[in-house]
Amino acid sequence: MKPRVEEVLPAIYRIEVPLSGNPLKSINSYLIKGRERNLIVDTGMDTEECRSVLLQALKLLKVDLKKTDFFISHLHVDHIGLVFQLASDRSTVFFNRPDLEFMKRVNFWDSAAKFLSMHGFPQKELREVLKKHPASHFKLEDAEIFTILGEGDTLKVGDYLFQCLETPGHTNGSMCLYEPQKKILLSGDHILGDITPNIPLNIDSTNNPLKDYMQSLEKIFAINVDLVLPGHRGIFVNCRQRIKELMSHHRQRKEEILAILRKKAYSAYHIASQTSWDLTESWENSPVVQKWFAIIEILSHLKDMEEEGSVSSYKLEDKYFFQVK
Repeated sequence: MKPRVEEVLPAIYRIEVPLSGNPLKSINSYLIKGRERNLIVDTGMDTEECRSVLLQALKLLKVDLKKTDFFISHLHVDHIGLVFQLASDRSTVFFNRPDLEFMKRVNFWDSAAKFLSMHGFPQKELREVLKKHPASHFKLEDAEIFTILGEGDTLKVGDYLFQCLETPGHTNGSMCLYEPQKKILLSGDHILGDITPNIPLNIDSTNNPLKDYMQSLEKIFAINVDLVLPGHRGIFVNCRQRIKELMSHHRQRKEEILAILRKKAYSAYHIASQTSWDLTESWENSPVVQKWFAIIEILSHLKDMEEEGSVSSYKLEDKYFFQVK
């Protein structure tokens, strides 16, 4: 497959890396060319298709991987998957601590399946998820490869000086890069132009990911952004307008959940099945991985609503149910 490459700004290139069979269709990997070192932001999955397309693009752009460093916006496999194969022994790979600690966990998938089973996810579908989820076979190859960055750290590449902005929500460690002079935001999956990022509740999570996400949106709203370079789909310019739309979406989703629960108490899985999603199939015929993403997002909303006091939960035998408070 021929790579699709565009220079979006001087020395900044968007490389469209295909994700065959994935509803996202592709991921944007960004190359920022410097005089001494280059920086690649996100890499695509560790698949032959992603590897072939990205390497073709880098060859076209005359990139020497021994003079190239990497910044990974968050832990998801479509962003981090290829970095272990691309990074040379001279490369620095920048990452965040919360996501790295999450990746070090063992037996995550078994624990997650048990957790979602208690929230109504059918066992047969869970077994299928564990086979088909793109991250279920991912293994952390080398934790020592990463150099940890945090809020306010900077990366100098050519004429650009990027600031690191912590934006938890999509993952606990989600991080954006902001160039205040050029007013550019490399947003990862924190803000997308025509997709609503998934905001999941992780098992045994003590934080409130939806609350974190809304606060992260407010944080970006407060800065001046002229151009957003997102992790998926096209670049866009109306950052504050998009943030308003995303915040409105989540407020409407909570209202929709309340309307469902006013009928009777339900499990999170049943609530997800009754919620409006942008699905090509009915809920019954939708891929189980999409159902997985749906229920973990519904759970993040329910956690936020419990903390706000609009809903409560109770356990009946080995299942959890939610009701209007």
